[in-house]
Amino acid sequence: MAEIVHPHDRGYKYLLSSEKLFLQLLQSFADRGWVSQLDVHTIVRVDKSYILQDFNAQEADLVYRLKIKGQEVIFYLLLELQSTVDFQMPYRLLLYMTEIWRDVLKNTPKEMAERKDFRLPPVVPLVLYNGADNWTVERRFRETLAGGELFGDELIDFRYLLIDVNRYEEETLKELPNLIKAVMLLDRKGTSESLIRRLKEIAGFLKTVPAEDYSLFKSWFQTIAIQSMPEHAAEVSRIIAESSPEEVTRMIYNFELTVKEMKEEATLLGEARGKAEGKAEGKAEGKAEGILEGKLDNARRMLAKNLPEDLIVELTGLSPEQLACLKNASPGGDH
Repeated sequence: MAEIVHPHDRGYKYLLSSEKLFLQLLQSFADRGWVSQLDVHTIVRVDKSYILQDFNAQEADLVYRLKIKGQEVIFYLLLELQSTVDFQMPYRLLLYMTEIWRDVLKNTPKEMAERKDFRLPPVVPLVLYNGADNWTVERRFRETLAGGELFGDELIDFRYLLIDVNRYEEETLKELPNLIKAVMLLDRKGTSESLIRRLKEIAGFLKTVPAEDYSLFKSWFQTIAIQSMPEHAAEVSRIIAESSPEEVTRMIYNFELTVKEMKEEATLLGEARGKAEGKAEGKAEGKAEGILEGKLDNARRMLAKNLPEDLIVELTGLSPEQLACLKNASPGGDH
């Protein structure tokens, strides 16, 4: 099993491990004719990861096997939940697809695999991306090859489906009739305040979510909320864990209260830090003034003994200008 480094990746993988929510994802964001032919009862999640060793710390993956009109199709979903765009994505997808086919052949009887009518199952690659930057990676594999425009069908080619969370308009997402709507709305980049605003906007919908689906949602949402308030991770996690569809309003109220307390704490901390810095600055200024006064006292005594001025400057560390001012200010000094 591939290692998943980021909690966000684990949250999404857990959420989309539900065949029902995976189908909702396709129905909501894959504008293809074949989507209408998918049936949740024929979708089976493959309990295996095909992430290669070179990339096992970069993302999570999910594999689904299903049938369309009696034909087996494999969907390979790569969760690219990083803040940066990866220009190696088409190449990586090719490696993953090849690995899936290798596994299929390994588990197919030799006499069947060698038949003329044997066909490998189609593998449909998808990328779910939630980074802040625009996804500028080529969507077609052929476009990543040097000199690819010189050749036609001789080159391997495919185009992957991209679901770019932050590129969808909020109003479009709100119109979706399923739980994926809530997921995509809440995962958009923003502040704690914007997260609460979106929660309030979909509170009515969340109250209608079946308990089983809401349980999946809670586990995913904990990772999102904790990222927005890491200092209060335990409290935020508890608030969400104890919620239910019937108590969504209370969860939002407690969540908002925690955000308010967090801002008040930050304000008090900032004021305390400012006072501490002011005191430190005052102490530093007082110390400097004390050192200077000591030098001036020593210089006065030396002047009283008629020591040469250049010697006084050398011994006290005063500047010639400071010594001249002291001499002029002393009784009997020059005016």
